[in-house]
Amino acid sequence: MILGLVQILFFQSLGELVSKFVFPSLPGPVIGLVLLLIWLVINKNISESLAFVADGFSKYLGILFVPAAVGVVLFLPQLKANAVPIVGALVVSVVLTIACSALVLKLLTKKTDTHE
Repeated sequence: MILGLVQILFFQSLGELVSKFVFPSLPGPVIGLVLLLIWLVINKNISESLAFVADGFSKYLGILFVPAAVGVVLFLPQLKANAVPIVGALVVSVVLTIACSALVLKLLTKKTDTHE
């Protein structure tokens, strides 16, 4: 368990360093997550301790939505005043996300079909 936690904290710290010196506009934890993903793809396996820690974290992901919910309630007057642009942006982003996901899935299934 300790090794898995150390791996996660190492990649988050590495992401913070990269964010500080190379990509200051990107959040460090996001860069660290991408670096961890690249590491896992290169190694082609997940250690048992890392899987254990990740499973433990995933059980409590819902708690991370509490600050966002508080922010929504706090800024409710501004949200009401700008409801139409916000809904428009949400609809457009959902449609683009679905379209991009479908395109990626189509491209990936073509590659998989040709290899069989």
